[in-house]
Amino acid sequence: MTTIQTSTAGSLPRTKQLIEANAARAFEDDGFTLKSTPEYEELVQEAVVDVVERQREAGITLPGDGEFGKAMSNPVDYGAWWGYSFQRVSGLELTDNDFFTVERIRSAPGDVRLTSFPDRRDRTIFADAYADPEAGIGTGRVATAFPTNTGPISYTGQDKVAADVRHLRAALRDGEQGFITAIAPGSAARITTSYYETENEHIWAWAEALREEYKAITDAGLILQIDDPSLAENWDQINPEPSVEDYNAFTQIRIDAINEAIKGLPKEQIRLHLCWGSWHGPHATDIELKHILRTVLGANVGQISFEAANARHEHEWTVWRDNADIIPDDLVLVPGVVSHSTNLIEHPELVAQRIERFASVVGPDRVIAATDCGLGGRVHEQIAWAKLDALGEGARLAAARV
Repeated sequence: MTTIQTSTAGSLPRTKQLIEANAARAFEDDGFTLKSTPEYEELVQEAVVDVVERQREAGITLPGDGEFGKAMSNPVDYGAWWGYSFQRVSGLELTDNDFFTVERIRSAPGDVRLTSFPDRRDRTIFADAYADPEAGIGTGRVATAFPTNTGPISYTGQDKVAADVRHLRAALRDGEQGFITAIAPGSAARITTSYYETENEHIWAWAEALREEYKAITDAGLILQIDDPSLAENWDQINPEPSVEDYNAFTQIRIDAINEAIKGLPKEQIRLHLCWGSWHGPHATDIELKHILRTVLGANVGQISFEAANARHEHEWTVWRDNADIIPDDLVLVPGVVSHSTNLIEHPELVAQRIERFASVVGPDRVIAATDCGLGGRVHEQIAWAKLDALGEGARLAAARV
Protein backbone atom coordinates (compact mmCIF):
# COMPACT_ATOMS: atom_id res chain seq x y z
CA MET A 1 0.00 0.00 0.00
CA THR A 2 1.20 3.51 -0.79
CA THR A 3 2.15 5.71 2.15
CA ILE A 4 1.77 9.48 2.08
CA GLN A 5 4.30 11.10 4.39
CA THR A 6 3.05 13.93 6.61
CA SER A 7 4.73 16.80 8.41
CA THR A 8 4.08 20.36 9.59
CA ALA A 9 5.55 23.74 8.70
CA GLY A 10 7.15 24.06 12.13
CA SER A 11 5.43 26.03 14.87
CA LEU A 12 2.88 24.24 17.05
CA PRO A 13 0.92 25.62 20.02
CA ARG A 14 3.01 26.00 23.14
CA THR A 15 1.61 24.79 26.44
CA LYS A 16 0.39 27.38 28.92
CA GLN A 17 3.29 26.40 31.18
CA LEU A 18 5.85 27.01 28.45
CA ILE A 19 4.34 30.38 27.49
CA GLU A 20 4.32 31.49 31.11
CA ALA A 21 7.90 30.33 31.60
CA ASN A 22 9.03 32.37 28.60
CA ALA A 23 7.13 35.42 29.82
CA ALA A 24 8.90 35.12 33.18
CA ARG A 25 12.43 34.96 31.73
CA ALA A 26 14.73 37.91 32.39
CA PHE A 27 16.73 39.73 29.72
CA GLU A 28 20.45 40.22 29.47
CA ASP A 29 21.80 43.77 29.65
CA ASP A 30 21.14 44.27 25.91
CA GLY A 31 17.40 44.20 26.58
CA PHE A 32 16.45 41.49 24.09
CA THR A 33 18.54 38.37 24.82
CA LEU A 34 16.56 36.01 27.05
CA LYS A 35 18.30 34.31 29.95
CA SER A 36 17.91 30.58 30.40
CA THR A 37 18.16 28.18 33.33
CA PRO A 38 18.57 24.40 33.67
CA GLU A 39 14.97 24.29 34.93
CA TYR A 40 13.74 26.06 31.84
CA GLU A 41 15.67 23.72 29.53
CA GLU A 42 14.18 20.74 31.34
CA LEU A 43 10.71 22.19 30.78
CA VAL A 44 11.42 22.59 27.05
CA GLN A 45 12.69 19.01 26.83
CA GLU A 46 9.53 17.64 28.43
CA ALA A 47 7.36 19.76 26.14
CA VAL A 48 9.19 18.61 23.00
CA VAL A 49 8.83 14.95 23.97
CA ASP A 50 5.11 15.53 24.47
CA VAL A 51 4.55 17.47 21.23
CA VAL A 52 6.38 14.85 19.15
CA GLU A 53 4.22 12.11 20.65
CA ARG A 54 1.07 14.12 19.95
CA GLN A 55 2.16 14.51 16.33
CA ARG A 56 2.59 10.74 16.04
CA GLU A 57 -0.89 10.21 17.44
CA ALA A 58 -2.28 12.60 14.83
CA GLY A 59 -0.59 10.66 12.03
CA ILE A 60 2.41 12.94 11.44
CA THR A 61 5.28 10.81 10.14
CA LEU A 62 7.98 13.53 10.01
CA PRO A 63 7.58 15.44 13.27
CA GLY A 64 9.29 18.62 14.38
CA ASP A 65 10.02 20.12 17.78
CA GLY A 66 7.12 22.56 17.41
CA GLU A 67 9.73 25.34 17.44
CA PHE A 68 9.60 25.13 21.23
CA GLY A 69 13.21 26.30 21.44
CA LYS A 70 12.08 29.58 19.90
CA ALA A 71 10.57 31.78 22.61
CA MET A 72 6.87 32.63 22.52
CA SER A 73 5.56 34.59 25.52
CA ASN A 74 1.99 35.11 24.30
CA PRO A 75 -0.62 32.72 22.89
CA VAL A 76 -0.82 34.83 19.70
CA ASP A 77 2.62 35.56 18.24
CA TYR A 78 3.50 35.59 14.54
CA GLY A 79 7.16 36.45 15.06
CA ALA A 80 8.76 33.61 17.05
CA TRP A 81 10.17 31.98 13.91
CA TRP A 82 12.16 35.19 13.31
CA GLY A 83 12.82 36.68 16.74
CA TYR A 84 14.75 33.63 17.89
CA SER A 85 17.59 34.59 15.53
CA PHE A 86 18.28 37.76 17.53
CA GLN A 87 19.37 35.49 20.36
CA ARG A 88 21.98 33.72 18.24
CA VAL A 89 24.15 36.34 16.52
CA SER A 90 26.36 39.24 17.52
CA GLY A 91 26.14 42.75 16.09
CA LEU A 92 22.61 43.65 17.17
CA GLU A 93 21.26 46.21 19.62
CA LEU A 94 18.02 47.97 20.44
CA THR A 95 17.67 51.39 18.83
CA ASP A 96 14.89 53.83 18.02
CA ASN A 97 15.17 52.94 14.33
CA ASP A 98 13.71 49.52 13.50
CA PHE A 99 11.63 48.37 10.55
CA PHE A 100 8.43 49.41 12.31
CA THR A 101 9.57 53.01 12.81
CA VAL A 102 11.75 53.79 9.79
CA GLU A 103 10.47 56.31 7.27
CA ARG A 104 8.59 54.82 4.35
CA ILE A 105 10.77 54.06 1.34
CA ARG A 106 9.78 54.37 -2.28
CA SER A 107 11.18 52.06 -4.94
CA ALA A 108 11.76 52.84 -8.60
CA PRO A 109 12.38 50.73 -11.71
CA GLY A 110 15.76 49.06 -11.30
CA ASP A 111 15.94 50.22 -7.66
CA VAL A 112 13.81 47.85 -5.57
CA ARG A 113 13.90 48.43 -1.82
CA LEU A 114 11.80 47.31 1.12
CA THR A 115 9.68 49.93 2.82
CA SER A 116 8.63 49.85 6.49
CA PHE A 117 6.24 47.16 7.70
CA PRO A 118 3.40 49.65 8.40
CA ASP A 119 3.76 50.91 4.80
CA ARG A 120 3.06 47.54 3.20
CA ARG A 121 0.60 47.84 0.33
CA ASP A 122 -2.00 45.51 1.88
CA ARG A 123 -1.88 47.50 5.10
CA THR A 124 -2.45 50.78 3.30
CA ILE A 125 -5.24 49.46 1.06
CA PHE A 126 -7.06 48.01 4.07
CA ALA A 127 -5.96 50.61 6.62
CA ASP A 128 -9.34 50.83 8.34
CA ALA A 129 -9.54 47.06 8.78
CA TYR A 130 -6.01 46.89 10.18
CA ALA A 131 -6.78 49.72 12.60
CA ASP A 132 -9.93 48.02 13.89
CA PRO A 133 -9.14 45.85 16.95
CA GLU A 134 -12.34 43.89 16.32
CA ALA A 135 -11.39 42.93 12.75
CA GLY A 136 -9.44 39.82 13.75
CA ILE A 137 -6.25 40.85 11.97
CA GLY A 138 -4.00 41.24 15.02
CA THR A 139 -0.72 39.32 15.13
CA GLY A 140 -0.30 39.41 18.89
CA ARG A 141 2.89 40.31 20.71
CA VAL A 142 6.43 39.05 20.21
CA ALA A 143 8.65 37.69 22.98
CA THR A 144 11.49 40.13 22.36
CA ALA A 145 11.90 43.55 20.81
CA PHE A 146 13.28 43.75 17.28
CA PRO A 147 16.86 45.09 17.29
CA THR A 148 18.96 46.89 14.67
CA ASN A 149 22.18 45.59 13.18
CA THR A 150 24.94 47.92 14.35
CA GLY A 151 28.08 45.75 14.10
CA PRO A 152 29.57 42.70 12.38
CA ILE A 153 27.25 39.69 12.43
CA SER A 154 28.66 36.39 13.61
CA TYR A 155 27.03 33.27 14.97
CA THR A 156 26.91 32.91 18.77
CA GLY A 157 24.07 30.38 19.10
CA GLN A 158 26.06 27.17 19.27
CA ASP A 159 24.67 26.17 22.67
CA LYS A 160 21.11 27.08 21.67
CA VAL A 161 21.04 25.08 18.43
CA ALA A 162 22.73 22.19 20.26
CA ALA A 163 19.87 22.30 22.76
CA ASP A 164 17.30 22.26 19.91
CA VAL A 165 18.97 19.20 18.44
CA ARG A 166 19.26 17.48 21.82
CA HIS A 167 15.61 18.07 22.69
CA LEU A 168 14.30 16.72 19.38
CA ARG A 169 16.60 13.72 19.19
CA ALA A 170 15.57 12.73 22.71
CA ALA A 171 11.94 12.74 21.55
CA LEU A 172 12.46 10.70 18.36
CA ARG A 173 12.33 6.94 18.19
CA ASP A 174 15.06 4.82 16.62
CA GLY A 175 14.95 5.26 12.86
CA GLU A 176 12.46 8.14 13.05
CA GLN A 177 13.25 11.30 11.09
CA GLY A 178 12.51 14.78 12.41
CA PHE A 179 13.10 18.39 11.42
CA ILE A 180 14.12 21.73 12.92
CA THR A 181 13.42 25.14 11.42
CA ALA A 182 15.91 27.97 10.94
CA ILE A 183 15.52 31.41 9.40
CA ALA A 184 16.84 32.15 5.89
CA PRO A 185 19.46 34.88 5.30
CA GLY A 186 17.10 37.04 3.26
CA SER A 187 14.38 37.00 5.91
CA ALA A 188 16.85 37.59 8.74
CA ALA A 189 18.33 40.59 6.93
CA ARG A 190 15.03 42.45 6.90
CA ILE A 191 15.93 44.09 10.20
CA THR A 192 17.46 47.53 9.67
CA THR A 193 21.23 47.94 9.53
CA SER A 194 23.48 50.89 10.25
CA TYR A 195 26.65 48.82 9.87
CA TYR A 196 26.60 47.25 6.40
CA GLU A 197 26.79 49.68 3.52
CA THR A 198 24.62 47.65 1.17
CA GLU A 199 21.70 45.29 1.50
CA ASN A 200 23.68 42.58 -0.26
CA GLU A 201 26.49 42.80 2.30
CA HIS A 202 23.93 42.49 5.07
CA ILE A 203 22.31 39.41 3.52
CA TRP A 204 25.63 37.70 2.90
CA ALA A 205 26.72 38.35 6.50
CA TRP A 206 23.63 36.54 7.70
CA ALA A 207 24.29 33.71 5.24
CA GLU A 208 27.77 33.17 6.61
CA ALA A 209 26.55 33.23 10.21
CA LEU A 210 23.50 31.02 9.73
CA ARG A 211 25.47 28.37 7.86
CA GLU A 212 26.78 27.28 11.26
CA GLU A 213 23.24 26.69 12.51
CA TYR A 214 22.25 24.88 9.33
CA LYS A 215 25.26 22.57 9.55
CA ALA A 216 24.60 21.74 13.20
CA ILE A 217 21.11 20.55 12.30
CA THR A 218 22.06 18.46 9.26
CA ASP A 219 25.14 17.04 11.01
CA ALA A 220 22.76 15.68 13.63
CA GLY A 221 20.98 13.71 10.91
CA LEU A 222 17.88 15.91 11.08
CA ILE A 223 16.01 17.69 8.30
CA LEU A 224 16.72 21.41 8.18
CA GLN A 225 13.75 23.57 7.21
CA ILE A 226 14.87 27.01 6.05
CA ASP A 227 12.07 29.50 6.62
CA ASP A 228 12.04 32.21 3.96
CA PRO A 229 8.73 34.04 3.62
CA SER A 230 10.73 36.97 2.26
CA LEU A 231 10.89 35.25 -1.14
CA ALA A 232 7.18 35.84 -1.74
CA GLU A 233 6.15 38.21 1.03
CA ASN A 234 8.64 40.96 0.11
CA TRP A 235 6.45 41.76 -2.92
CA ASP A 236 3.88 43.43 -0.66
CA GLN A 237 6.61 45.36 1.19
CA ILE A 238 7.78 47.14 -1.98
CA ASN A 239 5.99 50.38 -2.67
CA PRO A 240 4.92 51.06 -5.37
CA GLU A 241 4.47 47.61 -6.89
CA PRO A 242 7.60 46.68 -8.88
CA SER A 243 7.80 44.87 -12.18
CA VAL A 244 7.99 41.08 -11.99
CA GLU A 245 11.41 41.23 -13.65
CA ASP A 246 12.79 43.63 -11.04
CA TYR A 247 11.29 41.57 -8.24
CA ASN A 248 12.82 38.31 -9.47
CA ALA A 249 16.23 39.99 -9.71
CA PHE A 250 15.72 41.26 -6.15
CA THR A 251 14.72 37.74 -5.03
CA GLN A 252 17.56 35.96 -6.83
CA ILE A 253 20.06 37.47 -4.39
CA ARG A 254 18.19 35.79 -1.57
CA ILE A 255 18.21 32.43 -3.37
CA ASP A 256 21.95 32.84 -3.99
CA ALA A 257 22.49 33.50 -0.27
CA ILE A 258 20.62 30.32 0.66
CA ASN A 259 22.67 28.30 -1.81
CA GLU A 260 25.91 29.70 -0.43
CA ALA A 261 24.85 29.00 3.15
CA ILE A 262 23.97 25.35 2.42
CA LYS A 263 26.85 24.59 0.06
CA GLY A 264 28.19 21.11 0.77
CA LEU A 265 25.32 20.15 3.09
CA PRO A 266 23.22 17.08 2.20
CA LYS A 267 20.53 18.29 -0.19
CA GLU A 268 18.09 15.56 0.78
CA GLN A 269 18.06 16.90 4.35
CA ILE A 270 17.13 20.46 3.40
CA ARG A 271 13.60 21.82 3.04
CA LEU A 272 12.83 25.38 1.96
CA HIS A 273 9.64 26.90 3.35
CA LEU A 274 7.98 29.43 1.04
CA CYS A 275 4.99 31.45 2.20
CA TRP A 276 3.28 34.81 1.96
CA GLY A 277 3.50 35.63 5.67
CA SER A 278 -0.04 34.40 6.16
CA TRP A 279 -1.16 36.64 8.99
CA HIS A 280 -4.96 36.82 9.19
CA GLY A 281 -5.17 39.82 6.87
CA PRO A 282 -6.71 40.34 3.41
CA HIS A 283 -3.64 39.34 1.33
CA ALA A 284 -4.98 41.08 -1.74
CA THR A 285 -1.51 42.01 -3.04
CA ASP A 286 0.32 38.66 -2.85
CA ILE A 287 2.49 37.94 -5.86
CA GLU A 288 1.27 34.98 -7.90
CA LEU A 289 3.32 31.81 -7.65
CA LYS A 290 3.63 31.57 -11.42
CA HIS A 291 5.76 34.72 -11.43
CA ILE A 292 8.40 33.45 -8.97
CA LEU A 293 8.35 29.66 -9.28
CA ARG A 294 11.32 29.41 -11.64
CA THR A 295 13.41 31.64 -9.36
CA VAL A 296 12.46 29.69 -6.23
CA LEU A 297 13.28 26.39 -7.93
CA GLY A 298 16.85 27.66 -8.19
CA ALA A 299 17.36 26.83 -4.51
CA ASN A 300 19.55 23.74 -4.15
CA VAL A 301 17.24 21.97 -1.72
CA GLY A 302 15.62 18.56 -1.61
CA GLN A 303 12.16 19.70 -0.51
CA ILE A 304 9.99 22.81 -0.93
CA SER A 305 7.22 23.55 1.56
CA PHE A 306 4.55 26.00 0.39
CA GLU A 307 1.02 27.22 0.99
CA ALA A 308 -1.56 25.25 -0.97
CA ALA A 309 -4.64 25.35 1.26
CA ASN A 310 -5.49 28.95 2.00
CA ALA A 311 -8.08 30.81 -0.04
CA ARG A 312 -5.54 33.06 -1.80
CA HIS A 313 -3.26 30.30 -3.07
CA GLU A 314 -5.06 26.94 -3.22
CA HIS A 315 -5.79 27.35 -6.93
CA GLU A 316 -2.07 27.58 -7.66
CA TRP A 317 -1.60 23.81 -7.57
CA THR A 318 -2.13 24.11 -11.32
CA VAL A 319 1.05 26.20 -11.55
CA TRP A 320 2.99 23.13 -10.39
CA ARG A 321 1.08 20.94 -12.87
CA ASP A 322 1.65 23.32 -15.76
CA ASN A 323 5.36 23.66 -14.95
CA ALA A 324 6.10 20.02 -14.22
CA ASP A 325 8.87 20.08 -16.80
CA ILE A 326 10.99 22.48 -14.71
CA ILE A 327 10.52 20.69 -11.37
CA PRO A 328 13.78 18.87 -10.58
CA ASP A 329 13.37 15.11 -10.67
CA ASP A 330 14.67 14.75 -7.11
CA LEU A 331 12.59 17.55 -5.56
CA VAL A 332 9.99 16.57 -2.96
CA LEU A 333 6.92 18.81 -2.74
CA VAL A 334 5.59 19.65 0.73
CA PRO A 335 2.23 21.33 0.09
CA GLY A 336 0.15 22.81 2.87
CA VAL A 337 -3.12 20.90 2.85
CA VAL A 338 -4.52 22.42 6.06
CA SER A 339 -4.23 26.12 6.79
CA HIS A 340 -3.88 28.30 9.86
CA SER A 341 -5.61 31.17 8.02
CA THR A 342 -9.05 29.83 8.98
CA ASN A 343 -10.52 28.38 12.16
CA LEU A 344 -12.59 25.97 10.08
CA ILE A 345 -11.35 22.39 10.34
CA GLU A 346 -10.66 20.98 6.89
CA HIS A 347 -12.62 17.84 6.05
CA PRO A 348 -10.31 14.83 5.62
CA GLU A 349 -11.80 14.26 2.15
CA LEU A 350 -10.77 17.78 1.10
CA VAL A 351 -7.31 17.14 2.54
CA ALA A 352 -7.09 13.92 0.52
CA GLN A 353 -8.14 15.69 -2.67
CA ARG A 354 -5.47 18.35 -2.15
CA ILE A 355 -2.83 15.67 -1.65
CA GLU A 356 -3.95 13.78 -4.75
CA ARG A 357 -3.51 16.89 -6.89
CA PHE A 358 0.19 17.03 -6.12
CA ALA A 359 0.62 13.27 -6.29
CA SER A 360 -0.69 13.50 -9.86
CA VAL A 361 2.12 15.95 -10.69
CA VAL A 362 5.20 14.31 -9.13
CA GLY A 363 4.00 10.97 -7.79
CA PRO A 364 2.94 10.08 -4.22
CA ASP A 365 6.49 9.18 -3.18
CA ARG A 366 7.53 12.79 -3.77
CA VAL A 367 4.74 14.41 -1.77
CA ILE A 368 4.81 15.19 1.95
CA ALA A 369 1.47 16.56 3.13
CA ALA A 370 1.85 19.36 5.66
CA THR A 371 0.41 22.61 7.01
CA ASP A 372 0.43 25.88 5.09
CA CYS A 373 2.50 27.60 7.76
CA GLY A 374 3.06 27.33 11.50
CA LEU A 375 -0.05 26.72 13.58
CA GLY A 376 1.52 27.79 16.87
CA GLY A 377 0.63 31.36 17.81
CA ARG A 378 -1.89 31.62 14.97
CA VAL A 379 -4.84 29.35 15.87
CA HIS A 380 -6.09 28.01 19.18
CA GLU A 381 -4.49 24.82 20.46
CA GLN A 382 -7.70 22.79 20.09
CA ILE A 383 -8.10 23.98 16.50
CA ALA A 384 -4.47 23.24 15.65
CA TRP A 385 -4.65 19.64 16.81
CA ALA A 386 -8.00 19.07 15.11
CA LYS A 387 -6.39 20.26 11.88
CA LEU A 388 -3.48 17.84 12.34
CA ASP A 389 -5.96 15.00 12.95
CA ALA A 390 -7.64 15.95 9.65
CA LEU A 391 -4.24 16.02 7.95
CA GLY A 392 -3.38 12.53 9.17
CA GLU A 393 -6.77 11.10 8.17
CA GLY A 394 -6.67 12.85 4.79
CA ALA A 395 -3.25 11.36 4.08
CA ARG A 396 -4.55 7.88 4.84
CA LEU A 397 -7.49 8.39 2.49
CA ALA A 398 -5.24 9.67 -0.28
CA ALA A 399 -2.77 6.80 0.17
CA ALA A 400 -5.52 4.29 -0.41
CA ARG A 401 -6.41 5.89 -3.74
CA VAL A 402 -3.21 7.02 -5.44
